[in-house]
Amino acid sequence: MRTLTGRVDSLPQSPKLHAAGESEPPRDARRPMKVLVFTSLYPNNVVNHHGVFIKERMTHFARLDGCQVKVVAPVPYFPPIKGNWRWQYSQVASRETRDGLEVYHPRYIMPPKIGMTLYGWLMFLSVLPTVRRIRRHFDFDLIDAHYVYPDGLAAILLGRLWGKPVVISARGSDVNQYADLPLIPTLLRYALLRAPRSIAVCRALKDAMVDLGVPGDRIAVIPNGVDLKKFRPYPMAAARQELGLPSDQTILLSVGSLIPRKGIDLLIKALAILRDEHGRGNVTLAVVGNGPRESELKRLAGSLGLGGAVRFCGSVAHEKLHVWYSAADLFCLTSAREGWPNVLLESMACGTPVVATGVWGVPEVVRSDEVGLLTELDERAIARTVAAALGRPWDRERVRQYAEEHSWDHVARSVQDVFEAVLNGQST
Repeated sequence: MRTLTGRVDSLPQSPKLHAAGESEPPRDARRPMKVLVFTSLYPNNVVNHHGVFIKERMTHFARLDGCQVKVVAPVPYFPPIKGNWRWQYSQVASRETRDGLEVYHPRYIMPPKIGMTLYGWLMFLSVLPTVRRIRRHFDFDLIDAHYVYPDGLAAILLGRLWGKPVVISARGSDVNQYADLPLIPTLLRYALLRAPRSIAVCRALKDAMVDLGVPGDRIAVIPNGVDLKKFRPYPMAAARQELGLPSDQTILLSVGSLIPRKGIDLLIKALAILRDEHGRGNVTLAVVGNGPRESELKRLAGSLGLGGAVRFCGSVAHEKLHVWYSAADLFCLTSAREGWPNVLLESMACGTPVVATGVWGVPEVVRSDEVGLLTELDERAIARTVAAALGRPWDRERVRQYAEEHSWDHVARSVQDVFEAVLNGQST
């Protein structure tokens, strides 16, 4: 088991979120700005939870005085022919309004069996007509791109076409996963070096960007926030009754896509160890989310005799997640890679402590053992840490208090600082 060194008497204060080296200007000195958000990671009428963290950041940004936002969120082209899950892309609306923001979903061509090195150019060419039409009535000052490749590269090309600066936000897998692929690091570097400023969601991700050759003083670290109104404590007994969860069991919760890097298989194996070797036979695991590994994970649970102890609950609407977090005794994140995982703050905002693997940006989220414990990427270590967490008292009000330090309003103002610096010609 690994915990943060040194127990603190009070919760640590969050660092100021505006870019390093910049003082926050007075509110009345803020300049008006029009921002075009460009990302393929954005919710749509088919997948409501896709890239919610981007929507939250920019929705709150758009509420600041003088800030106007439109969103271009391209989706891959696929014909409306059932038989492949990708046919759902054809059902995405070409234009919609989400939380007051106008969102466009142009199709981009991403032919199978074509190398990834072309994806950025293909995205740029595919969305060009839509962006040109938007610019006729919305002459944006700056492009806010999320995900370095291919989105960031396409945004850089759009910016060069119209002479507009581009700020690229790295999210995690776009750097730590793609950096190992042939030729892609060159394209990552190309995009990031042509952005006057970039944003990383954690310091570990900034370090990886510096390793690519990006000057550190051009990277602002701005963590994700949490919606404190949406994620709020809910009485545990009422939550379990509403969800049909047993009132006499200890409930562990996992929320996320069922994909390999999320490590749900390790959590299931840890549950078996927890029940067999740690005397925790009354522990149930609720898994919220779906994905390609669902059948495999169900078989694993069955093979370990956990058929009744692991509940696969499918996808849950974002606005309903606070009930699930509140129903749990402990939230578990056992990923191999994470940038700044929002699920941890969401759980804390509901007063639920966490156990998480101490990878990448996770230790920057779980900075106090008053809100959670860090563990290693190993089923036995996870089982030991969960057992330790279940054996200690937690002050759920203090857990909530910690999350309150990370509001989206703070994040939005920090982003505004970066944009203003760029528009004022300050690249560093």
